[in-house]
Amino acid sequence: MRVFTDEYGIKVTFTKSHIKETKHILAIPKFNHQYLMTHHKIRGIEFPGGKVEAGESLEEAVHREVFEETGGVIESLAFVGTYTVHGSMPFSKAVYTVRVNDFHFKCDYMETYGPELFDAISSVPEEEQSPLLRDECIRYIYEMTKDDEIFTKQ
Repeated sequence: MRVFTDEYGIKVTFTKSHIKETKHILAIPKFNHQYLMTHHKIRGIEFPGGKVEAGESLEEAVHREVFEETGGVIESLAFVGTYTVHGSMPFSKAVYTVRVNDFHFKCDYMETYGPELFDAISSVPEEEQSPLLRDECIRYIYEMTKDDEIFTKQ
């Protein structure tokens, strides 16, 4: 397990295993060797993610959230680990690396302005980065998934 501290001084952990009762997901999608991100209307540019709906599996939530926020259609996905914020109301996110093979234009991208493609996190203008992109744990996960090796280990 890796331990981090977020920008608010709250403990954040990352483990490569599943944590029971995880009700949130985070996707790190790639399309044609670029990172597919979404521009959240309040937070800024970030990776897609969100809450798991009732009766939905973690993987189904990844497909739905990526499509809702970017219009991206997932070709394959691989579980990376679990990101947990240990605040006053702790929560965990199942993290997946994702390959997207197609897009659908949408009139509504829910709470986002839709898809954004970048070569790297460092390509996202700093003033447009969501706090999630500046999070040490998210940066660690990003670095460990950069080479797509996780798809060949499954």
